[in-house]
Amino acid sequence: MKKIFLFLFLPIVLCAQQYADVVFTNAKIWTVDKQKPEAEAVAVYDGKIIGVGSSKEMKAFIGKHTKVLDMKKKRMLPGFIDNHTHFMSGGFQLQNVDLRYAKDERKFAEIIKKRAQERPGKWITGGDWDHDLWKSAKLPTKELIDTVTGNTPVFVNRYDGHMALVNSYVLKLAGITKDTPNPPGGTIVKDPVTGEPTGILKDEAMSPIYQFIPDPTDDEMLNAARLALAEARKYGLTSIQDMAHNYGVRDINTYSELNRRGELTARMYCRTFITNWKSLAYAGVQAGFGDEMITLGSLKAFADGSLGSSTALFSEKFLNEDTYGLPMDVLVDGRLEQWATSADSARLQLCIHAIGDSANGLILDMYERIAKKNKNWDRRFRIEHAQHIHPQDFKRFARLGVIASVQPYHAIDDGRWAEKRIGNERCKTTYAFRTFLDNGVTVCFGTDWTVAPLNPMLGIYAAVTRRTTDGANPDGWFPEQKISVKEAIQCYTLNNAYATFEENKKGSITVGKFADFVVLDQDILTIDPVQIENVKVAYTILGGKIVYEK
Repeated sequence: MKKIFLFLFLPIVLCAQQYADVVFTNAKIWTVDKQKPEAEAVAVYDGKIIGVGSSKEMKAFIGKHTKVLDMKKKRMLPGFIDNHTHFMSGGFQLQNVDLRYAKDERKFAEIIKKRAQERPGKWITGGDWDHDLWKSAKLPTKELIDTVTGNTPVFVNRYDGHMALVNSYVLKLAGITKDTPNPPGGTIVKDPVTGEPTGILKDEAMSPIYQFIPDPTDDEMLNAARLALAEARKYGLTSIQDMAHNYGVRDINTYSELNRRGELTARMYCRTFITNWKSLAYAGVQAGFGDEMITLGSLKAFADGSLGSSTALFSEKFLNEDTYGLPMDVLVDGRLEQWATSADSARLQLCIHAIGDSANGLILDMYERIAKKNKNWDRRFRIEHAQHIHPQDFKRFARLGVIASVQPYHAIDDGRWAEKRIGNERCKTTYAFRTFLDNGVTVCFGTDWTVAPLNPMLGIYAAVTRRTTDGANPDGWFPEQKISVKEAIQCYTLNNAYATFEENKKGSITVGKFADFVVLDQDILTIDPVQIENVKVAYTILGGKIVYEK
């Protein structure tokens, strides 16, 4: 009998080698990935990382069409992420009047005079002035600029964004007189002798002015965004967490249009005001909604003002003024909690601005009530700035899982004068990065641009050295709050990715994540930390493509 052999043919899967589009080799890579913290080379395909290891190991990913780029032993890190910017404002500020480094009242007036002569009758905005740089340290007044501006409207903000100076023309335009009462959540500063407005408007007192400032055209919006993106590329930023509330949805539409044109060179995580929560919820938007380039689902609100404007809300009074600060009216009347509770139930992320210790404590209280009332979800509450913390509240941040979204450059800037405002004892837990980390709090870093420069090197320098900008603290202002360079890098990368639900997509040089990198001209892990502020970006790489080269 003839034997019949039946052969079962099984499909054979051939695991062909995936060759990379580009391999970055011969680098000193700090990956911010605990599983493989150091490497020499990284392979990229279709904008994602497909290999991380030694230069020899990455040769396996080099095919006929692979581009190989020699990094010449330069330090490579994950692309920087900024946790808090006013990005469109930054783009417009690059075109507006710049008063940030006006060293005295005379220079302040000269700059405004020059702009008024160049564009008579056109609104003068921007500013970012800092009266604490002046010998007098006195707030400017309308008299300083009235004679050089005439009928040219002026609205120039202090660098923290919580007060502005207007001229008499604008006061008249808005109908603000000695008899105008302070609005809820705001202050119209008045001369103690005459009772007349000085021209300084704080927080909500600024709001009536905005209706008179013409909205930019679509082309002006696009141009401002392009300028801001160029600034970001120069500083190694591949992702921006934007306040996106300056012109509402127009900011987001501008980014979308640039993305359509292939001009968007940073991934945008966009926030809108908490008052918009219902529109987002009805549209089905939740935290993390979007694509690889533009993400929505995060909301911003204010609890108080700022330290420099004496409007941050404290549990004790300011030393130089008879005030505890200025709570926002929506915090006092309960509307903030109503909106926040509803928004959280719709799975929208809450990011609340709080500066003073009382404001931070009140927001922690609110977050705790919301978490108990609503269904549990991966909500990742944030407090934006988290500057001045009551000692008892660090553990509450950790217990509630609240992210401290801080901007370290403020420490070396405000550190010049903070003790004059609130005293030595409260400053011990001001910009308390070390205490946050030691208590297990997730800390993420950014700049608050244009309040501070967009450059992450200055933020890392500030967190690591705490050397104030006036040179008065060479060993660090409250040096016990210093952190390490590696910790600062993680706060600027992986922790920021976690703060936007994207830790599995970016923030470390890990297989499967976006190929977003920054290459530096000096090695910040080996140089003297005091030199970090001088380090420049050699390359900014987004999705494996070089978008900036020094």
